Amino acid sequence: MANKKISKSVDFEGSLKELEEIVAKMEGQELSLEAALAQFEKGISLAKQCQITLQNAKQRVEKLIEENGDNSAQ
Repeated sequence: MANKKISKSVDFEGSLKELEEIVAKMEGQELSLEAALAQFEKGISLAKQCQITLQNAKQRVEKLIEENGDNSAQ
């Protein structure tokens, strides 16, 4: 299970890095329309993946806080 968590973290970090590279490529190079659209589509997909990962992390944190609050009330 720890490997799965590490893998997700690496995937998130890797996705962010790749997204940054796409932005830099689109800002710094003259790309054809097709190449720019392909990079844009890939960037949107990566951004969605990152948003989902962050939302899942937020839910896990909220659950842990809720559980910790319940334990301290007893």
